[in-house]
Amino acid sequence: MNNPSAFPYFGHTGWSQGNGMTLRDYFAARALQAQISMPETLLAVSKKTITSDQVCGSCYEWADAMMKAREQ
Repeated sequence: MNNPSAFPYFGHTGWSQGNGMTLRDYFAARALQAQISMPETLLAVSKKTITSDQVCGSCYEWADAMMKAREQ
């Protein structure tokens, strides 16, 4: 899977990918933002019917799906 930098920049030597956040991490962070904005998710975590690790894992599943969709 190609996982480039989320925020490449143009420097004096041309385009640089840098060492910052990857695109997969960026997609997962956006999915997490959506997940925790849902009261159902927060309630489930507070009632311990799901763990925060499970929520984060599902965000990376969404990110992987988005990365796969980019390759098509």
